Amino acid sequence: MIMVEAAQNSVQETGPGVEKSRIYIVDDHAMFREGLRQLIEREPGLTVCGDAATAGEAMAGIRASNPNVVLVDISLAGVSGLDLIKEIRAEFDDLPVLVVSMHDESLYAERALRAGAMGYVMKHEPAKTVRAAIRKVLGGDLYLSEKMSAGMLNRLMRGETHPPKSPLETLSDRELEVFRMLGQGKSSRQIAEELTLTIATINSFRNRIKEKLQLKNSTELLLHAAEWVRDGDSSIGKP
Repeated sequence: MIMVEAAQNSVQETGPGVEKSRIYIVDDHAMFREGLRQLIEREPGLTVCGDAATAGEAMAGIRASNPNVVLVDISLAGVSGLDLIKEIRAEFDDLPVLVVSMHDESLYAERALRAGAMGYVMKHEPAKTVRAAIRKVLGGDLYLSEKMSAGMLNRLMRGETHPPKSPLETLSDRELEVFRMLGQGKSSRQIAEELTLTIATINSFRNRIKEKLQLKNSTELLLHAAEWVRDGDSSIGKP
């Protein structure tokens, strides 16, 4: 059972004059944002100060609303959640970010931490786990699932580097993002426009992905990317 810790910047009681911790939500699904808002508003000492569907909207909203923590999804239109985390950390060094995403933690959690997030929780987790994660990062602590925490601690104690469990883990953050977008059926031109990069740059990413995943041609690349996205980004074997 996950213990809900009291946050340094959070008050457990409600009433006149009590200041609540302010949560900002970034997710491209309006229904999920509303559900998360309702979950948070029912929690004593917490309130939602704003939400956004894109990274651009999020940065403007964060500047205007001065939140105590930002919840970010990995998949956003245009700039990815990982890039948004880096942008938030660059401008707001002390603002904690918690990733709440459908994407498998085994592939994305460490990437999110390297980008500057303080925690990672998957969307299928129960509401109490999401609340516990929010409380923990508000208190200045990292939050990961027991499985991820144990794995990282074991590697640290043994002095081991993290051997890739699958070729996908060898991809850079940008390469993985391009791979995901290809799996969504987007063309190189569409990806270039969304990421504000040149088509030549995207094609270079495609070639590096093919090499790292040992795929013979573009057809294999597109088929494997589509299969990976269809399976919910959860496969950690060879795509």
